[in-house]
Amino acid sequence: MPSPHPDERAPDPAVGNVGRLAATIERLREQIARAQLAAEGRALIELAKGILVERLRCGPTEAALQLTALAERAGLSQLELAADLINQAAQDRVADVAHELLAEAQPQREGGGSVAVQLREAESGMLSAADSQMVAESLLEHALTPLGATAVALWSAGSDASLTLAGFAGHSTEEARRWRYVPPGVATPARRALTERRTVWFPDLGESGLPSISHRHDIRAGRVAVPAGTGGRILGVLEISWPHPLPEQPPQIHRQVEALAELCAHTLDDRAAMVAPDLAELVELADALADPALVLRPELDADGLLTDFRIHHTNPRFADPAGRPRTVVAGALLLEAYPTAAEEHGLFEQVERVHATGEAFSTERMTLTAVIDHVPLTSVAGVSITRHGDCVLLIWRVQDESLRLASLLQHAQRLGRIGGFEEDVQSGEITWNSQLYELHGLAAGERPIPLEHLREHAHPDDGTAIGRFLRTVLHQRRPASTSFRLQRGDRSVRHIRVVAEPVFGPDDRMIAVRGAYQDISAQHWTEVALAATRDQLAHSEKQAVERNRLTLQLQHAIMPPAQGPMEAFGLNIAVRYRPAEEGDLVGGDWYDAVILPSKKILLSVGDVAGHGIEAATGMVVLRNALRGLAATGAGPAQLMTWLNLVTHHLTDHVTATAICGLYDPDTRVLRWARAGHLPPVLVRGGAAAEMPMIGGLMLGVISEADYEEGDIQLEREDTLFMYTDGLIERRDITLERSQEQLIAELKHLSPTLEHSLDQLLTYSNSDTDDDTCLIGVEVR
Repeated sequence: MPSPHPDERAPDPAVGNVGRLAATIERLREQIARAQLAAEGRALIELAKGILVERLRCGPTEAALQLTALAERAGLSQLELAADLINQAAQDRVADVAHELLAEAQPQREGGGSVAVQLREAESGMLSAADSQMVAESLLEHALTPLGATAVALWSAGSDASLTLAGFAGHSTEEARRWRYVPPGVATPARRALTERRTVWFPDLGESGLPSISHRHDIRAGRVAVPAGTGGRILGVLEISWPHPLPEQPPQIHRQVEALAELCAHTLDDRAAMVAPDLAELVELADALADPALVLRPELDADGLLTDFRIHHTNPRFADPAGRPRTVVAGALLLEAYPTAAEEHGLFEQVERVHATGEAFSTERMTLTAVIDHVPLTSVAGVSITRHGDCVLLIWRVQDESLRLASLLQHAQRLGRIGGFEEDVQSGEITWNSQLYELHGLAAGERPIPLEHLREHAHPDDGTAIGRFLRTVLHQRRPASTSFRLQRGDRSVRHIRVVAEPVFGPDDRMIAVRGAYQDISAQHWTEVALAATRDQLAHSEKQAVERNRLTLQLQHAIMPPAQGPMEAFGLNIAVRYRPAEEGDLVGGDWYDAVILPSKKILLSVGDVAGHGIEAATGMVVLRNALRGLAATGAGPAQLMTWLNLVTHHLTDHVTATAICGLYDPDTRVLRWARAGHLPPVLVRGGAAAEMPMIGGLMLGVISEADYEEGDIQLEREDTLFMYTDGLIERRDITLERSQEQLIAELKHLSPTLEHSLDQLLTYSNSDTDDDTCLIGVEVR
């Protein structure tokens, strides 16, 4: 018998059975879904029949007939009419939302049901659900899918402000397992709605940076988190997800999601009641605490809104700030017992927040005020507030302000070495505090010293001052004070200041004297040392002024601040010296212009480091040494080498910069060398430029140093300037920048050399308060 063609083989029985089984499962699922919808619809219809029974005073059968007849007349299905009847009877947020949506011309949802039916089916499904998971599924199916939402998460708020995933729909089981618990303090959309106690919309959750269930930061998606609670307490948060960014939603949608959250609150309330501690257990806990505590229960109005908290219980350690018995406070409303608790950021606001969110509150210092007979009585306490089920446990540790202030006063008296006293004029009784016994060197309990016997314990030279003090207080009855030297029993002496004032009775008779003693020994010896220091400083200042005067006279004797021009061998030479503005900053700058025996002209400028007599004497040594060395006929480089040896070996740690030039009138050549000094500036034909920089170490740094020598051929009408850094130096710019500014100024000289030097000194922008030397050489 031939084998069948592959395409003609009989189907695999196992494959056929699996297909039939899958079809059966799908059919059963559809039947279950239709049964659920039918059950929900029947529940609404039965509820509407009950409304008609109550209003028409008829039986169930007649109510069913009336519902059928009314539906036919209105052209509605029985389910739609039932939803309308329920809305009219309930007048709740679900009805309000349904009417608003109908008014917005959205009467039909996908599948043919009206908005009223849609919301009432969601309500019916949620109320009949066995747990929060079924509530979430019913909510997504009946109410949120028509709004475009694809997932929902129902969070239960713990007593510590933690969040537990109570139900979900549209999220994967794996994702729900990862987000089953959110500890306190972790920022999420639901946490934000919980702590802020308001609905929070996230048009694009990715922009907020907050993590949440099934959220990926690379996908733009919208979310809303709505607090769900009753009686002022937030039991959880409803979080709804959209797969795309959300545009601005109309107010009707806002109210719809809030109405749905209100429906969720009933399921969460049942869940919270299962884990909430018994009220009797909370009372036992409060009684076992070592601190004063109150158990508060929320007080709701007829609409279920929180208005106040009733003090249900006070533990045995509770102490009312106004001194009222516990039985008076217990049972009262919180705002009646403590009206000032309603102040902004006050006690009531914190209790309300803890009751709403479950997030505990604690502070070390809060003012509590009770009003008795229109008189406010205030105390300061450390406060701790926690939520336990529907109740709040308030713990306060009242701080005795009077004891605290007394402790502060005692520490202030100890640190200030102050002792207080009071003498009764009638009985002669004297009261001292402990600091005063210690100040007088007496043991506690010894007989205090009366004011009238104070002279017996004071230095004899202070008797007159004490007598004047006693007459003012005891006889003239006026406050007074004085200082004296107290001679103690241990032969030590303390410098004391005493202050006293009389105390008068109702009949204007003096009944007591109150006052204080203060040990001012440290202050006295400080003043003595300060006076000696002032005398020594005045003497030192006088010496310094005299020394600077002599130094300045020496400097002016050698280099007058201004002297007439010198003309020789076709050169016009002018010099200027400007001392430092501060008189105690006499410096070591020098200039020199002298005709040598060889008929050559020596030009030099130098600057000794430092100020004062040492700098001035160092300047005299170097200036005169250079004059003497120049008489040998050596060139500028050799002169700098010899002057460096003089500076290093024959002066006391002097360092200096200098520039030395030799001008030959026959050839008009200027040979020059420098030792760490700024080079001269040549002005020729209206242009100014520094002469080339040549090598040369500062004087006095090392004993052996070599110096380079430069030369320049001068021409008629050339002008050469040599100066010290006091002319250009500034703290805010570099020296190079200051040199550039000087060269720019030298391009615009006055007609005469004298005026040019005066102009440079007048408009110099130096700010270092250093002395300045300036030489100008004009070739004719």
